[in-house]
Amino acid sequence: MNIEQLIVDKVTAAVNSGTALSIHGGNSKAFYGYCTQGEPLDVSGHRGIVEYDPGELILTCRAGSRLSSIRGTLRENGQHLPFEPPGFGDSATIGGTVACGFSGPARPWKGSLRDYLLGVKMVNGTGEVVQYGGQVMKNVAGYDMSRLLAGSMGTLGVLLETSFKVLPLPARELTLDFHCSQAEAIERVNRWSGMPLPLSAAFWLDGLLKIRLSGAASQVDRAAEDLHADKTGEDVECWVDLREHSMPFFGQTGDLWRLSLPPATPPLELAGDSLLDWGGAQRWCYTQTPADSIREMAAKAGGHATLFRGDGDSVGDGEKFHPIAPALALMQTRIKQALDPDGVFNPGRMNRDW
Repeated sequence: MNIEQLIVDKVTAAVNSGTALSIHGGNSKAFYGYCTQGEPLDVSGHRGIVEYDPGELILTCRAGSRLSSIRGTLRENGQHLPFEPPGFGDSATIGGTVACGFSGPARPWKGSLRDYLLGVKMVNGTGEVVQYGGQVMKNVAGYDMSRLLAGSMGTLGVLLETSFKVLPLPARELTLDFHCSQAEAIERVNRWSGMPLPLSAAFWLDGLLKIRLSGAASQVDRAAEDLHADKTGEDVECWVDLREHSMPFFGQTGDLWRLSLPPATPPLELAGDSLLDWGGAQRWCYTQTPADSIREMAAKAGGHATLFRGDGDSVGDGEKFHPIAPALALMQTRIKQALDPDGVFNPGRMNRDW
């Protein structure tokens, strides 16, 4: 019996017996969200590439495949996942990548994981194997169900296979350094984003703004000359360290908050250390400011705040995720009931009510 059938049989048995399942692959993102109770369902053994056609820019792989392995295969063919998903550890799987829905430094300029997810194969809450999407970018038959799985944290089903659109690696990349204040960094990146520049990443920390240019060599070199940076180089590692949270900033103790804001939002008066990513649209903050105050500040700016990592001292018995509007909460609940009517998958992982 193959591994896929074993997974299906375990789900079917759990549904029939009313047993909750705690789904995991590499467990590299177990810190995110709430702890879930249930019988462990390890899908990390369900790995391997199902179909990969470099000429068609399409990759289909089993959900237990290591993200690092997929990256290596793509790199050998001069291609990559443009949304630069973080792994947060060598054990990260492609299924966990989809389940958490994280995108890396290129997100504002190249798109998110959802933008490149073509389709999924999964086991739903009745033990049925279903397939959504396919190997085309546009689903004209109706709502794109596959993208609901991105960021659902395993609460809607067990992923078996995922299909992605991939792209060629850029011909040239340069990293430019600028010494400036946080406010200046926000203004510069937002202004540059409206210009025909090959921007692909930008972050600010401790008075230093770093941007990345990616594309054709002539285009990148011309943009670098026009921007007059304080320093220019091929600093590839800093973007990997940013993506994987392995730079010293992320080694601090305490609660790490992720704020999603309109990119032009001025610096927030938030005590603690901050790193601006995505040109200001994503802000990482270590702070002991009460959760209600953080969320009020983010909401006033038109965004939201999530306790990304930490013991949660600032939230106490509150929510790690930003509260959502009642209408949206109702929609989420209905989707959950449709795909997992008995609440078998990862109960409580992202919503304490289910």
